[in-house]
Amino acid sequence: MSAQVPDLSAIYEFLLCSTPDAWIEAALAEPEMMLVDHANCEKKAAGTALNLMFRYLNDFELLNKMSRLAREELRHFEQVLAIMEKRGIAYPHVSASRYAASLRAEVRTTEPDRLVDTLICGAIIEARSCERFAKIAPFLDEELQKFYLSLLKSEARHFRDYLHLAKKAAGEDIEHRVQALLEVERDLVQSSDGEFRFHSGVPEH
Repeated sequence: MSAQVPDLSAIYEFLLCSTPDAWIEAALAEPEMMLVDHANCEKKAAGTALNLMFRYLNDFELLNKMSRLAREELRHFEQVLAIMEKRGIAYPHVSASRYAASLRAEVRTTEPDRLVDTLICGAIIEARSCERFAKIAPFLDEELQKFYLSLLKSEARHFRDYLHLAKKAAGEDIEHRVQALLEVERDLVQSSDGEFRFHSGVPEH
């Protein structure tokens, strides 16, 4: 399996903590919910990229990177749907985890800070997704393991693209802001959650 895994050292160095083992146990206990919420995450990621494309028309690099990202996330969404359909898993409406909403609640409201923070949050979410795909893959059946490992390269690139665009938009050092948002993210990952979701924290039960 290791031969298929790209170098994720930059992501491990970026995040302030790894996914708790209790989340892995919850995911393995609720494989259908993991796929349902994974589909939702891909859909939301595409939506975030499209929203940025509509809002910021003066940055051609951002427009191009977000267009590619949206296409890739929608392709991933289609792949998750195909797996769900093949396995007879229904696609119900489920509540979102507090993860992304809690991160985005930290986004400042004036420009260019709003754009910078939105891009940093994008980088953090992509990095965590990549870390979780890699961490849970060894425990999954062959089809899901292969699929999750296939996502790592694009998720890692999305992380780099978001971070690059955030630095560019700020025009100054953003390390302090990145660390502040990463600390919020670490608390979300390590604190308890009432419901299991792809980005949830430690299950209460």
